[in-house]
Amino acid sequence: MTPRRPYGSAHRTTAEPPPTRPDCPPGPPDPTGRAGPAIALGVPGRPTPSNLEPVASESSFDIVSKINRQEVDNALNQAAKEIGTRFDFRGVGASIAWSGDHAVEIKANSEERASAVLDVFKDKLVRRSVSLKVLDPAEPKASGKEYRLAVTLKEGISQDDARKISKLIRDEGPRGVRAQIQGDELRVSAKKKDDLQRVISLLKGREFDLALQFVNYR
Repeated sequence: MTPRRPYGSAHRTTAEPPPTRPDCPPGPPDPTGRAGPAIALGVPGRPTPSNLEPVASESSFDIVSKINRQEVDNALNQAAKEIGTRFDFRGVGASIAWSGDHAVEIKANSEERASAVLDVFKDKLVRRSVSLKVLDPAEPKASGKEYRLAVTLKEGISQDDARKISKLIRDEGPRGVRAQIQGDELRVSAKKKDDLQRVISLLKGREFDLALQFVNYR
């Protein structure tokens, strides 16, 4: 005779923990002492968000118009030395000197001799690879018994010139290139370095009234 089972014993089952994937770490412990549910890691083989590659950074360079004061000073000293030794400048009161940080003053006893001194100064600048576009000479003016010629040295990109350059890059440069005006400079940025080189070639092929330099290429 088969022994009778206690009432309700057939309905009791032993609780089993839910199956977990081998690649899922166990969750935090439950207050009751039971293991928490497994934490899903996403689809196997795919990177999680923390492993995604960062967005590629852009490259850029700056467009500036600056004076190499050391080279200008060297050219001025060489011009002054030549003026002091040349026969055609003897006895005409010819001289050239700095007048502040961004100007040069030329003196001579005639308008023609003052202009001749300027030509000597220009020659020395070219020999030292300084663009003549940095010069903004005025007309010689009589002052007593001599003539004075003021030469302003241009530095920085004006807002009007900056807008012209920015429009040229926008209209004729590669797509996706941006030009941002920053004071008296411009910053040009793009995702491709080749596009930046095309912009430089574009600007070098155009005529501007100021000397441009392309610096801080990164």
